[in-house]
Amino acid sequence: MRRLTLDYLKTESGSGLVLGAAALAAVGVANSRLGGDYLALLATPIPLRIGALTETLSLAGWVRDLLMPVFFFLLGMELKFEILRGELSNPRRLALPAVAAIGGLVLPAAIYVALNQNDSSGWAIGCATDGAAALTAFSLAGPRLAHSLRVLLMTVAITGNLAAVLLTAILDDGALKGRVLIGAAVVLALLTLLARWRKAPFLFYAAGFALIWGFWLKSGLDTALAGVACAFVVPIGTRRPGQDSMVRYFVESLHGYVAFAVRPLFVFTVVGVAFRDLRLADLGAAQPLGVMLALVVGKPLGVFTACAASIGLKFTRRPTGAKWLDILGVALLCGAGGTVSYYIAGMGGPASEAVRVAILIGSVVSVLSGSWLINRAQKTQLAT
Repeated sequence: MRRLTLDYLKTESGSGLVLGAAALAAVGVANSRLGGDYLALLATPIPLRIGALTETLSLAGWVRDLLMPVFFFLLGMELKFEILRGELSNPRRLALPAVAAIGGLVLPAAIYVALNQNDSSGWAIGCATDGAAALTAFSLAGPRLAHSLRVLLMTVAITGNLAAVLLTAILDDGALKGRVLIGAAVVLALLTLLARWRKAPFLFYAAGFALIWGFWLKSGLDTALAGVACAFVVPIGTRRPGQDSMVRYFVESLHGYVAFAVRPLFVFTVVGVAFRDLRLADLGAAQPLGVMLALVVGKPLGVFTACAASIGLKFTRRPTGAKWLDILGVALLCGAGGTVSYYIAGMGGPASEAVRVAILIGSVVSVLSGSWLINRAQKTQLAT
């Protein structure tokens, strides 16, 4: 069962370089002569009509609402597998990442709210962790450090991201359409029953997922929730004796597409900011400043403090082979908000350029500081 974790870590590490390239390309194009064409392309309206479903969104809107739910579907399945069958099936192993994830939610949110008391709606932006960016930095800076640290980083990223997105979507006071949500609930119930049919055709699942996504799109709730909901109805068991888990099959089938296509495409549509239109004073405003401090200070401090307190109280155990310096380095990498921070920032509508730049700065600072500390920790261990 450990193989799925290793494969996940390997793919996430590799995709981090692709995400970085996509971000650089977006910034480069936005600040070139093609900047106007780039923005016009992203704003191009694209209508969709499938039976009774009619919707028109921009190109960037479809990437967000149609493709990114697949990413959250993958996150949900990975977390489900790890808790039920994988590295976190042992409650003692699950305790530390769970506590760290809570610390990584509470402190950055508190810092943001303290600076934005008049409008705290963006509190979750600094609570996210881009697993691909963080794991890539970890792999490059500390390839010889304990595997348990990679699992800790991966789990904090997945758990924190899902919690931040779910809470933001649920607490959103937008108008909801109850009848549409009832339709989604009925389909989810049918898929739960379908899970009892071990040899059910995959086409049934695909049709059910598509219906749930359509209901969610029209409900007023963020479509990321549709991806998470679908993840938890995929059966953990096998279709036939000797085969892999259904969850594992879905994860392995989708992970490459999500890592190397869906997420880079999303990054390309949201990171492009024309710096000529941005003033330095804009970054000092409450919202972007709150985002930067939440990512660079709040997230790492929250994760590390939670780990230290739970280990010190003997509620959890320190990861096998890990030193305190290693854990601090992992905590710093958790401040790389990246993809998910951009996603959360756009949940209430397009994020301002200052906020998008703040996410970029905070993520880069977190990656660089975390990489430096992890590299130093590795050299210290090799020297002793």
